[in-house]
Amino acid sequence: MKTPRLLLWFFSIAFATFIISCKTGSVNLFKAASPHEQYQRKLMNVGLDKTAMGSAWLNAAAVSTQKALNINIPYKENGYFAADKVPAAAYKFNATKGQKLTIKLAKTPSVGALIYIDVWYNTDQAQKLITSADTLNNPIVFDIDETGTYLIRLQPELLQNVAYELEITAGPSLAFPIKSKNTNSIKSYWGDGRDNDARKHEGVDIFGNFRMPVLAISEGTVTRVNENNLGGKVVWMRPKGKDYTLYYAHLDEQIAVEGQEVKIGDTLGLMGNTGNARTTPTHLHFGVYTFNGAVNPLPFIDPVTKTPANVTAPGNRLNKTLRTTSAVKMFASPQNKGTVLATLNSGTILQANAATGSYYKAELPDGSIGFIQSNGLIKATEPLKKLKINVLQQKVYDKPDSLAAVKTTLKEGQTVSLLGTFGNYQLIGSADAETGWIIK
Repeated sequence: MKTPRLLLWFFSIAFATFIISCKTGSVNLFKAASPHEQYQRKLMNVGLDKTAMGSAWLNAAAVSTQKALNINIPYKENGYFAADKVPAAAYKFNATKGQKLTIKLAKTPSVGALIYIDVWYNTDQAQKLITSADTLNNPIVFDIDETGTYLIRLQPELLQNVAYELEITAGPSLAFPIKSKNTNSIKSYWGDGRDNDARKHEGVDIFGNFRMPVLAISEGTVTRVNENNLGGKVVWMRPKGKDYTLYYAHLDEQIAVEGQEVKIGDTLGLMGNTGNARTTPTHLHFGVYTFNGAVNPLPFIDPVTKTPANVTAPGNRLNKTLRTTSAVKMFASPQNKGTVLATLNSGTILQANAATGSYYKAELPDGSIGFIQSNGLIKATEPLKKLKINVLQQKVYDKPDSLAAVKTTLKEGQTVSLLGTFGNYQLIGSADAETGWIIK
């Protein structure tokens, strides 16, 4: 077995030399949509896409987005990409127009090894690239301009060992309309019934003191200052570069004038109870209007930014061969007990690629991925029992598949240690036998 290992070592050195020449640098040899695509084109330019490892990297990029796992925001995970594998990780999540998404990625080592990150807006017809990067010294921050499903993919360069910590949070894209930034000041929400449920509330009501300043919450332009029966004295403003208009109603006094350019914190008017709010306590009706009508304004101004749960699953089990201690469920999502993808028997072999909360993102030997509670897994180091090899079990495969490469051939009657199982195969190992898979 020494000769193949020596060849692999020489191949890795030669391959690494090519990869170093392909690093994403300041000179852009190709016009690329993202750093990931630029790296991909450089691999192809030097012919590495024709190698097993290069083609596997390209395939992993595509397959990962098709097998993206569902997560909820906020989300945090600690993960590990191993150099001897060709990994990629992808996730799907929902986001709402008006939110501001923040993506932080810290990696070890902090320099040298790059992780490519891409974010798309996902529709049934196509994927629209929102943002991308090849290093995250600073967080990626962007506004959610369309409500729907978003997809994020992480993929390291080839031949790199890199640990990472990913954190995704969502907060408001705009400031709060009054100086008292307090969720308790919002007393009436989008969709609440009005006029005996004859209509629905198209905004949120923010309560405060009479003639309290009402503020511009974005840089932009005051587009209209007028009065109407429902809103009384109102001010409309358009945030710079956006496709929606902000609506401030029930003002006691309007201070801004039409056409005025404003900055965040400028006073647009003073809070009151004009219009149909004459019999209610002083408050501001705040709304957001698009070309298609009103949308829920709360995501635009919600002062509460939720933080993800701490990672409690042990980090020393990442990139390790694990097995189940009992029958466990593999979930499609680590939050709220998502869809059950599979129920695994006791002793099932898997690998933990990342940890989030009390879950591992686990990969089965057949490539299936899902989330499993960490307390149902242990390292597959201590044998479950001893086995005597029969005539049908002499071949040791590198995967639980009869078409996989044969690592070695055992002698009939030889004793080995059983480390775990998967399907109709058993993972074995011993002092004088390589770890691998035999049939049951």
